Amino acid sequence: MLTIEDCIALSDLNESEIEAISEHEHIPEIVAAEYGNYLMHSPEGVPMLKRIILDDIAAAERRNDLKHALHLRLVLRHFVRSHRDLRPAAN
Repeated sequence: MLTIEDCIALSDLNESEIEAISEHEHIPEIVAAEYGNYLMHSPEGVPMLKRIILDDIAAAERRNDLKHALHLRLVLRHFVRSHRDLRPAAN
């Protein structure tokens, strides 16, 4: 049987990135790990995941939850740095 940790590891994302997907899509973390895995292995996935995190940041700022917005900015920073090689090539 796979654990949530196994599913996160298979997704090529970290726990905070999975939590951002879960928050954005209003789905359990285990489902977010599978969705993240799907996105990470699709051509449009990295830009979509970046947009998800940006949307979460905007939502936190609208709620005036600046601590969470800061956390999500750090998640975004890590995501962009970690997945540079997966970004689509510029035309």
